[in-house]
Amino acid sequence: MTTRKEQKPRIVVIGGGTGLSVMLRGLKEKPLDITAIVTVADDGGSSGILRNELQMPPPGDIRNVLIALADVEPLLSDLLQYRFNSGTGLAGHSLGNLMLAAMTDISGGDFVSAVRMLSKVLAVRGRVLPAAGEAIVLKAETVDGSIITGESNIPKAGKAIKRVFIEPPDVEPLEEAVEAIREADAILIGPGSLYTSIIPNLLVPKLAESIVESNAVKIFVCNVMTQPGETDNYSVGDHLTAVHAHIGHHLFDYVIVNDGEIPEQVQLKYAERGAKAVHLDLEEVKRRGYEVIADRLVLFRTYLRHDAARLSHHIYQLVENWMERKR
Repeated sequence: MTTRKEQKPRIVVIGGGTGLSVMLRGLKEKPLDITAIVTVADDGGSSGILRNELQMPPPGDIRNVLIALADVEPLLSDLLQYRFNSGTGLAGHSLGNLMLAAMTDISGGDFVSAVRMLSKVLAVRGRVLPAAGEAIVLKAETVDGSIITGESNIPKAGKAIKRVFIEPPDVEPLEEAVEAIREADAILIGPGSLYTSIIPNLLVPKLAESIVESNAVKIFVCNVMTQPGETDNYSVGDHLTAVHAHIGHHLFDYVIVNDGEIPEQVQLKYAERGAKAVHLDLEEVKRRGYEVIADRLVLFRTYLRHDAARLSHHIYQLVENWMERKR
């Protein structure tokens, strides 16, 4: 019989967007029991169309996470990510989104069962759970008092964000997600769009409460670049301040940040879109009681991305050290 000591450390990863998927590709190679809890606030593009027309939670972020954790041939991953360029009703949709929509229909409208079934088909290493069993409407209040409705509209408004909130405000999380948090040895939040991918999950009441009450090691992975319309000119400390303002708690034990140099030509490319490197205000972050892990954590191909191998190494070391202390 396997004892608790012999089991893989249980890690819950919370977020959405491309950054989360990149990180999970590295983490799935580590001896970890992974549960990914993914945002259901997306309302743009293919996800938004399927959400509105089929009255289902948006599948896009879930699709990306499933593919990141899947143990399948690269060709199948490419097929699921394939986006139709033409065709009435098809243009703009990815095949993976359509498969999740089909699975939901087959399951009698049960999106959670659809995710579970597709996870089996893709031999997913771990569990993927939506933050809630229904779509969430995300709204933002800006510093000038305006209210912006819809996840996809918030960055486009170009206004400094005071707070975001969800409707319905008392949405119920999946019991499986709450249970995973209660049993976790580590809880990892980020990277991803701060106000539209990360914080919406933390606004689901029982999820936030479970994280606060958990004795797991809690880690925040900060974005490498600011996001136009969301985190313009934000430092690492500003990201942490935003989370604290929404949750009302000092949530994290560790903050993982990039301190590797970003080539000037890459910075110029991002500057054209209004983005720049997130400033590491190290002394301020430490003063507020966070342990900081700083390393060269970026790779550049077409876009800047976290180095999944280096990032997952640091995460695994933190989890292992925490487990050793608990023993």
